Formats: sequence, structure tokens, C-alpha cells
Amino acid sequence: MTTTSEARRSGGGDGERLPAAGREGKEAALVQAMFDQVAPRYDLANAALSLGQDAHWRRVTARAAQPAGAHALDVAAGPGNVAVELVASGARRVTALDLSFNMLAEGARRGHDHIDWVNGDAQALPFPDASFDAVTISFGLRNVPDPARALREFARVTRPGGRVVVCEFANPTWAPFRAVYRRYLVGALPAMAKVVSSSPSAYRYLADSILAWPDRRAVADWIVAAGYAEVRVKDLAGGIVAVHRGVRA
Repeated sequence: MTTTSEARRSGGGDGERLPAAGREGKEAALVQAMFDQVAPRYDLANAALSLGQDAHWRRVTARAAQPAGAHALDVAAGPGNVAVELVASGARRVTALDLSFNMLAEGARRGHDHIDWVNGDAQALPFPDASFDAVTISFGLRNVPDPARALREFARVTRPGGRVVVCEFANPTWAPFRAVYRRYLVGALPAMAKVVSSSPSAYRYLADSILAWPDRRAVADWIVAAGYAEVRVKDLAGGIVAVHRGVRA
């Protein structure tokens, strides 16, 4: 028998395969293909589905990295929304890395200054050790097949005393709100995505992957194990989003 999540991973009947929602069995090639498809209307869909909050979440991520004068790396950069915020917050240079070429092409087409675009894998960063003053990832760690491996790579390329910031979806801590939010993820979000997204099936994956994502403590433990210290977490939007920040030991 095929479960609901299995049907969604295989395309839910529309012939399109999706990545595994959880951390087991996630294929990088499927993640790449999915984001290549959503690139044309990525910003529009995110703004609509987050009720306009996504820009604020990314600003918080950029500022938490304390990027003034820094050379920063933004992983899973998409079209460069966090990279732009890092520059606006004072970064002297930002390297925007993403597995999806289409996402990077969209960002490069916009002509942002002080941003370099690199097509690459978060799990095998193409940079020397201690290359960056800060590393950020916004709503991307959940899509990496091996998040702990990616965090070790982040630590490898972060200079001692540099910062890492991980912004990711989370489950609200207040039980009544958590129940409402889960109903939104399972029902309303996929329905809205049919209107605003260039790949509605990707947002079925989004809902499933959020529900499968570990809690704040588990993510903090990964960050510490990777080589960062002083890890702190800040909740946004009632706990829908958690921003973790650490300092390279």
C-alpha cells in the first residue's frame, strides 16, 4: 500500500517525483529539480504563503550574522534575498551558493552588486578552510540530504570567531497555535500554492518536510557538534520560524 507521504514523493498522481520529506532517503537531484521548477515565481509564492512575513524573517537572519565588513557565505541562497540583506547590513562581499542553477540565474539577472553566484552543494562546499566571516542558510537546511554534514562544512569554511545563522521552519511551542498551524500546512498551504506557485507540488513537499523536521534542541545540538559554540535560538511568528545563531569555536 502507498502512504500519503509516499504518494506525494512520487508526484501525487501528476507524474512528478518529489524529494523525501524527512532526512532519510532525500535525493539531492530531486531537490535541485524541484527548485529549478519553482524559480520563476519563487518570491511571489513565498510572500503569499507566508502572508508577507518572509522578507522580515530573512532580514532577521542577515542581521543575526553581524555582517558589517564581513565576507559572508549564504547557502541555499535561491535568487539572493538573504544575500541582498547581508549587503544592506554592511557585508563587504557575499557569496551566494545554491544547488539550483535556475535560482542563481534569476538572482544574477537582477544585477545585485557585491554578490558572487556559485552553483554548488552545501554538503561539499567548494571553498578553502576558514574562508568566511559568517555563514547563513535560510529555509534550506531542511532540504539538504545530510544536514549535520552540511553544518560541518559550514564550520570548516568559517573563520574562528565567525558566525553561523540557521533560519528554518519550526513547530509553534503553544499547543493551540500549533494545531492551527498544522491544519494550515496540510490543507490551506497546498491549495494556495496552486494559485501562486509555478510548481504547486513543491509546496506539498514543503508542508511534509516542515512536519518531519526535528525540534529546536536537535538543530542546536547539530550546530554544536559541527564546531560552533554559544548557540542561541530566537523564535519568530509565534514559533513558526526558529533562528539559530552560533560562533565558530
